[in-house]
Formats: sequence, structure tokens, C-alpha cells
Amino acid sequence: MKLSLIAHSVCMTTLILAGCASTATPPEEYSGFLKDYSHLKEDKSASGVAVMRWIDPDVKVSKFTSVYIEPSQLYPKPQPTAQIPQGTLQGITQYYDQALKREIGKSLPLASAPGPGTLVVRPAITAVGSKAEGFKPYEVLPIALVAAAVNTAAGGRDQETTIATEVAFLDADTNKVVAQVIRKGAGKNLENSQSTMTVADAKGVLDGWASDLHQSFEKIKASSK
Repeated sequence: MKLSLIAHSVCMTTLILAGCASTATPPEEYSGFLKDYSHLKEDKSASGVAVMRWIDPDVKVSKFTSVYIEPSQLYPKPQPTAQIPQGTLQGITQYYDQALKREIGKSLPLASAPGPGTLVVRPAITAVGSKAEGFKPYEVLPIALVAAAVNTAAGGRDQETTIATEVAFLDADTNKVVAQVIRKGAGKNLENSQSTMTVADAKGVLDGWASDLHQSFEKIKASSK
């Protein structure tokens, strides 16, 4: 367990549906999904949420005439639990794909495969950790979603659920990474430690991420004219 993750538990108590607005994902929570984290800097998403982000200053957005969204991955391979079953994990990636296609498809035509002038979006739901009852330190686990702490009166507090994502954007012509983003958010609280998380509990977070990516692309496209 890492002492630096104790501070993260404080943020977890104030997470809202759109995610933790005060802090971006720290390096100790990077999953390894992205090939290079050295250029990432803290920034604000289109909705004002703290994220870690990098955009190639030389990228010419106008060259992209279509977008191909790869199926999102669970990275690293998750360890399902009774509270977060495999079906929920798979359903979340499927819904994430739908949300990305719906939102980013507003900016560029969707392609069925990479080709000339295609922007490739490579998303993943990534690992963070889980905490024991109260404000004990986090234990880093290879699990895509996290259920945290619980109720007092009836045996525990409401369970907080968190999700993290890492996304790479590539130029299909060169296979070069032209942008990256890392962020985290909170799903709906579960009633107690016996509650099972469903895809519906995460939809608000996934919709928000997809919408922010669309708005960010539009902003970059407008500024490059």
C-alpha cells in the first residue's frame, strides 16, 4: 500500500457524478496502457474537470476526415468481484464505445476501419484501487472499477464507485500518437456492501467523458483555423 494514496481517499469522499473536480489522476495511478506519460500535464476538460492531458502542438486537425473508435479495453485485466461482476465490466466498455461514437461522431464521420485521413481513438477503462471501511489507505488492485467504504447505521456507509480512463489518439497515416488524456470519475453510490454495481451506475460518467472529448475536439479544430 502507498502512503500517497491516503490523500486520495479524502478526494474520494467528495466525488460527484462528473468526477473529482479538484485533482487530476496522479502518476501512481497510471495503468501502463499509454506508451508514454512524460508529456502529460494537468489541464481542465471542456466541462472544467481536472484531467491529465497532452496534445501534439504540431498536429493538424484539419487533415482528419473521419474517426475510427477502437473497442475500449479493460486494462489491466480486471478481477471481477461479487459487487462488480464480469458482466458489468464488459457492459461498461460496450456502453463507453457507444457514448464515444455518439459524441465524437458529431465532429467527424465514423469509419469502420483506419484509413487515410483517419483519427484513431484508442480508449481503455483502467485500474485505480479500493479502500477498506472508513479512511484507511488504498490498496492498488488490478481491477477496472472500484467500490469503496461503507455505512454505519445498517452495517456500512453508501458505497462509492469510481472509474478511470486513459485514451490515446493516433494519426492512422503515420501511427503516431497525437494526443492523450487520463481522467477519473465517480458513478452512483451503491446502498451497501452487498449491492451489485450495474452498467446504469456508470452511464453518467461515461456520457460525460464522451461529451468532453467531443467538445475538446471542436475547440481544438476551431482554434486551428
